[in-house]
Amino acid sequence: MSTIKIRSVAPEDNKALAQVIRDVLIEMGVPKVGTAYEDEALDMMYETYNEPRKRYFVVEDNGRILGGAGIAQLEKESEDICELQKMYFLQEARGKGLGSEMMNKCLDFAREQGFTRCYLETMPYMEDARKLYGKVGFKSLDKPMGDTGHYSCQAWMIKEL
Repeated sequence: MSTIKIRSVAPEDNKALAQVIRDVLIEMGVPKVGTAYEDEALDMMYETYNEPRKRYFVVEDNGRILGGAGIAQLEKESEDICELQKMYFLQEARGKGLGSEMMNKCLDFAREQGFTRCYLETMPYMEDARKLYGKVGFKSLDKPMGDTGHYSCQAWMIKEL
C-alpha cells in the first residue's frame, strides 16, 4: 500500500533529496552548469529553506523521498515576488497528480507569506512541466527576472497570486 505524503523538508532528507534532484536533472538532460545542478543549496536543502518566508516540501513514500519543490523570495526583485524553486520528481512519482498537489501547497504557502506573484524558470523542452505550470495559471515571459544564477534555463513564467 502506498503511503505518499507531502511534508516540509527535514534535516535527515538532505542527502536523499540532493540525489533525487541531481538524478532528475541528468535524466532530463539539463546542463550541469548554470542550473540548479550546481547550486550549493542542493546539499543542504533543510538549512537553505529553514528561514522566514521560505519553505521546501518533499514527496515521501514509505520513508523514501520521491521529489520536492520550494518557495522563496526571488533574489533581487521586490518583496512581493517569490520563486517556485527546484520542483523535481522521480519518474515513478510523475503522472499521479503529485505535481498539481505540490504546486498548490507551494502557492498556498506563498500567499500566506504575503507574496502576490510567483516566478519560475525551466527548460523549454520540459513540456510536461510547462503544461502543468500553464494549467495553474503561469504565463510565459520574454526574459528572466531577478537573479537566480540559472543562466542555462531558457523558459521563464510568472503567475499572479
